[in-house]
Amino acid sequence: MVFEIIHTTRYKYENGASFCHNLATLKPKNGPGQELLEYNLNISPTPNEFSERVDFFGNTIARFSIQQYHEELEVTAKSKVYRNYEEQEEVSNLDKCKSVTVKQAKELLKGLDDEVLNAKQFLLKSPLISINSEEIEAYAKISFKSKRSLYEASFELMHRIFTDFDFVSGFTSIATPLDEVMKEKKGVCQDFAQIAIACLRSVGLSARYVSGYIETLPPEGKEKLIGTDASHAWFSVYIPTFGWVDFDPTNNQVPKNQHIVVAHGRDYLDVPPLKGVTYSSGKTNMEVSVDIRPAKEF
Repeated sequence: MVFEIIHTTRYKYENGASFCHNLATLKPKNGPGQELLEYNLNISPTPNEFSERVDFFGNTIARFSIQQYHEELEVTAKSKVYRNYEEQEEVSNLDKCKSVTVKQAKELLKGLDDEVLNAKQFLLKSPLISINSEEIEAYAKISFKSKRSLYEASFELMHRIFTDFDFVSGFTSIATPLDEVMKEKKGVCQDFAQIAIACLRSVGLSARYVSGYIETLPPEGKEKLIGTDASHAWFSVYIPTFGWVDFDPTNNQVPKNQHIVVAHGRDYLDVPPLKGVTYSSGKTNMEVSVDIRPAKEF
């Protein structure tokens, strides 16, 4: 499938802003089963400085500064992405993937080859994810038994989070500790992804945060509405000798064609769509609109 994506973020400053400096992580990645066909980033007002680089995790980061008075800032990323889940190597080697046990994975993670060394960084705690929570570790151990398939244990963890937690928009913020999310069993996709990652790391396994988009389908017979999609997040588990496998606890499914990957990181703080500093006073109103739909032509 080919998807067209329009992601718009608009800031309105009550008393205007004299300066802003931002980092944008909005460019979808190329990888197995996903190819970026077109990408364009529009920023208004026009930045005085703009540059683009690839960060430590292989994500494309745009850096821009606006050094003049402005009352609004609008950032729109337009992308066209080809997705074919069946082309991913993971599909053809699923039996190999499922054969690696939790115990075997931990032993193989002691290796020193480049792929394993890269995966080891996702064993450690990160700014938003601690690995010393007794409650989270106990929750993880229900699924991650030594002789069990790591894939099957991760799949069960995904299903348990989907079942045990309620999706409640606005209940949490970036600053909400995972222990509170765990206690209240409420949150949004970012929280559920980070709970899963914390669970895996707490038992000595590598897991990373995935940011991206998911196409939401309208009810049968209804036209799809513009702006009904949103940025999405899920988690990915490293299975030694095989590779990374994604799981979406918000929707209780292994991501396929409707999931579009933008970036990978240790947690949300590595990959927010926009972050920066603004010199302003008064209130700031932010509006975000994301629209994803099949491309009309390919």
